[in-house]
Amino acid sequence: MRENKRDTTRDMTVGSPLRLILGFAIPVILGTLFQQFYSMMDSIIVGKTLGVDALAGVGSTGSINFLIIGFCNGVCSGFAVPVAHQFGAGDEKGLRRYVANAAWLSLMFAAVITTAVTLFTGQILRLMNTPEEIFTYAYQYIVIIFAGIPMVYLYNLTAGIIRAMGDSKTPLYFLMLSSGLNIVLDLFCIIVLKMGVAGAAVATVISQSISGGCCLFYMRRKYPILKMNREDWKMRPRYMKNLCGMGLPMGLQISITAIGSVVLQAAINGLGYITVAAVTAAQKVNLFLGCPGESLGVAMSTYTGQNVGAGKIDRIQKGLGAAAIIGCAYAVCALAIQVVAGRQLALLFLDSSETVIVDQARLFMLCSALFYIPLMFVNIVRSMIQGMGFGFLSIFSGVFEMIARATVGFVLVPMFGFTAACFAHPAAWVAANVFLFPAFFYCKKRLERSVMK
Repeated sequence: MRENKRDTTRDMTVGSPLRLILGFAIPVILGTLFQQFYSMMDSIIVGKTLGVDALAGVGSTGSINFLIIGFCNGVCSGFAVPVAHQFGAGDEKGLRRYVANAAWLSLMFAAVITTAVTLFTGQILRLMNTPEEIFTYAYQYIVIIFAGIPMVYLYNLTAGIIRAMGDSKTPLYFLMLSSGLNIVLDLFCIIVLKMGVAGAAVATVISQSISGGCCLFYMRRKYPILKMNREDWKMRPRYMKNLCGMGLPMGLQISITAIGSVVLQAAINGLGYITVAAVTAAQKVNLFLGCPGESLGVAMSTYTGQNVGAGKIDRIQKGLGAAAIIGCAYAVCALAIQVVAGRQLALLFLDSSETVIVDQARLFMLCSALFYIPLMFVNIVRSMIQGMGFGFLSIFSGVFEMIARATVGFVLVPMFGFTAACFAHPAAWVAANVFLFPAFFYCKKRLERSVMK
């Protein structure tokens, strides 16, 4: 396998951790930025062409979108961890069988989740206290996004496998392609076909389908180690158990985190559609500026997974130090962008005449940006714990985040209004780190002991 690595993959078990992590993370960051860029374009086009009500409707689905789609993304990320372990260990047969069983599990999860959430979309939106003025917009958008869940699994599983073997550039190229296509389809579906917010959702699903299909085609053509026979495709309970042992905790961690976001969104919905529109615009900017931290986490999961597979536990803490340097440097730059250009960023989604909404959006963005360093560490440390094979612990970090957001939503927003909502996400990031750092060193010691035996 070592020879194959030089062709289309990257061995992260040797060399400078800083150089390896940065080299791996940059394409992932660019890919995530493109993904967020076309998500932002959805909102910009909706806000500018369909108005504030439509923008608020789409934005009000953000937390439930995070709850369901985040679970799917987390499961696929977890499925990639055993693949990274097998790659680092040089076990080609085990790698192929894990990939095959991950595909079977993804088909099952996609079928069940898609059926369940599309049937109950309306009830979910009612439970979230979605304002009547924007309910139709919210339903039309999110039910189509949920119907596209199989494509979410297709892209995230194939991209996760490719990255697990050290190739972070290829998913970037396909995301660039789908991002451009998404913008064109947004304009075509909304302006030409007059599909409204449903057009934005259709454009997103089609674009993700194409990027997933491209990843699948590339993976089948370019990776000789993934040439499978009938034996490899057999369903194997042991492999499925290990995959679920990594995938389900990571998916549940995101979903548990998202429960707090759902509670917070319900509280924000209660403040009226104007505040919903402001938070929608702010969240789009925050997701865009925060995605390099998420991408750095992807890099650390692969880096840690490969080194665990290779038995090089001493490189794990060196990787943490390198990632901390990268993450903190970026957090400072992102804060500077918010301070200098926060108002202009809000105006990408909103009309300048909507002064109250613009001011609220800028305050929400700035409060989040002040805590980007804790956010960076949440992404880095949690991903490293998952890469070490202790995915179940990530559930507890999600619980800490959920409690913090739910407390703000249930208790502080009714008392202090919009200002309290601005500090909900920072409170969640700080709370998660309280758990994650002790958990990281606990996991590292466990691995060191197992290697010494």
